Amino acid sequence: MGYEIVHTDDVPITDLSQIDEVPPDLDTRAIDEALGTENLKVKLWYFDPGEEIQYHAHAEQEELYYVLQGTFSLKVGKSGEEEIVEAGPGTFYAAGPMTGHGHRNVGDEPGIVLALGAPAVDDPGLDPHSLDE
Repeated sequence: MGYEIVHTDDVPITDLSQIDEVPPDLDTRAIDEALGTENLKVKLWYFDPGEEIQYHAHAEQEELYYVLQGTFSLKVGKSGEEEIVEAGPGTFYAAGPMTGHGHRNVGDEPGIVLALGAPAVDDPGLDPHSLDE
């Protein structure tokens, strides 16, 4: 990949509630697909009040999040060592492989979170409570 430029409005929104195999039931924009990134997953996640991505971990992928809009309750850390932290716009947070993380929109307004993950592999969520250290 050399370079690519795309505007958010030009990336279609996918309603994940229409895809049975993919929880959660949120709206997302696959920025990585629009840009053709090979080594990085890039998504915009849209949360209505109360919606969440449940606490999970990945085997290989490191993820970086940035809150663009809304107020979120974050659950981060290894099983048994989780922290609950409130985060608003301008907050970054990251979770390495095998480290649990999840977030819920606890505000009254819609929320938007930018998520970056590497390597760009299909790495389905794992239950952090079942991981052996």
